[in-house]
Amino acid sequence: MLRAMRRAIALLVLGLAAMPRAGFPTDPAHGQDATTPASAAKIAYPLKVSANRRYLVDQENRPFLMAGDSPQALIGRLSEADAALFMKNRARYGINTLSINLLCNDGTACNPDGTTFDRLAPFTVPGDLSTPNPLYFQRAARMIELAAANGMVVLLNPAETIGWLTVLRANGPVKAHQYGLFLGARFKGLPNIIWMSGNDFQSWRDPVDDAVTRALAVGIREADPAHLQTAQLNYLSSGSLDSAGWASFVDLDAAYTYYPTYSQVLIEYNRENFRPVFMAEANYEFERDVDGLPANLRRQAYWTMLSGATGQLYASGFTWQLSAGWQRNLDTPGIRQFALMKSLFAARRWYDLVPDQEHRTVIAGYGSFSRQGRVSANDYVTAARTPDGALVMAYLPSARTVTLDMAKLQGNALARWYDPTDGNYRAIEGSPLANAGSRQFTPPAKNGAGDDDWVLVLEASAAGDIN
Repeated sequence: MLRAMRRAIALLVLGLAAMPRAGFPTDPAHGQDATTPASAAKIAYPLKVSANRRYLVDQENRPFLMAGDSPQALIGRLSEADAALFMKNRARYGINTLSINLLCNDGTACNPDGTTFDRLAPFTVPGDLSTPNPLYFQRAARMIELAAANGMVVLLNPAETIGWLTVLRANGPVKAHQYGLFLGARFKGLPNIIWMSGNDFQSWRDPVDDAVTRALAVGIREADPAHLQTAQLNYLSSGSLDSAGWASFVDLDAAYTYYPTYSQVLIEYNRENFRPVFMAEANYEFERDVDGLPANLRRQAYWTMLSGATGQLYASGFTWQLSAGWQRNLDTPGIRQFALMKSLFAARRWYDLVPDQEHRTVIAGYGSFSRQGRVSANDYVTAARTPDGALVMAYLPSARTVTLDMAKLQGNALARWYDPTDGNYRAIEGSPLANAGSRQFTPPAKNGAGDDDWVLVLEASAAGDIN
């Protein structure tokens, strides 16, 4: 996680977080409130991969837009009552996924010996994977059931590799495999799980470390073939499919980067052996100086969704470790604006959007593509279009004029600017616009937060008429 907390920046943003909660507007064209979960219909778990391998669906083949938070330390630090409070709050913002460490020690903000806040140990013999404590895993199961009751899938890490790799090494591949068999058998009856191995797994290229970690994942797969698996590899940038060993059996591709998120997501999207890709981790709110500020979190989020992802995880310096004061730091600008992002896409055919990588839709003004560098310094416009031309979306992270080939739309298009800071729309003069020729678009001067980023949304009808 490269967790370098920046207290001065955190205090600055906390001042913003203390402001009254902004209302969530309704999109009159779609009738969806920003706090309405996309999964208002009950999710039919377990999740699976879509037929075209581009996104996740439930058992009834309904697309699943992953919108998650990362309370990694939840099982170790929270009581069931506090976990319920956290989940209820996140459900308000449309969160449908939680990334949680099944085992948690001081590598990820819990007790050094791996016990919970009330001293419940995961193993009856400390550090011995062959001695699981039934009471510990029973509590973990109740937490996962609580997530299901709140409409959330759990990305469950069986032994994350920041804090538990030393223990895995000491136990060796045979015991790790047996532990995986135990976990698969213990949790296979809970349908709302995706298994996610790794976590800052810097040494996955080391054959010893890779073997013991994959032995655990293989054991889970043997006992629990129904649940998807993924793996989070190394910072500063990676994808699950970087490793041929993991690529042989992971179902879901976890992108991880502190650079502009479109770059890593598109690397994964363009692989020959592609899987659905999600942004497992990028910059967190309240961390890493300016890249943890809301404006840059918005860049990450919209870049990700317009580069072909099936979703992403948000997190903050308070929610990933659930440190003192987390209850006072739930309703922050970052999570509010993340909810607005989810609402915008969930109301549309996000799963059909194809990234405009060759700039055939946004033909001018798209800025500079970069593989590295700071999020805050990058000005690249990500855009995407559905193959039938019914929908075009583009995210402009900074002020400029862009030119679109309007012939890429299937008919006359309702054209609007979406404010990613408050969820309001601004009409574009002359809309509906003809689907012929090229047209320049210049966003309003400032959004609701006084920043320059906007989302351009063009929605066409087959007949060319917009009501």
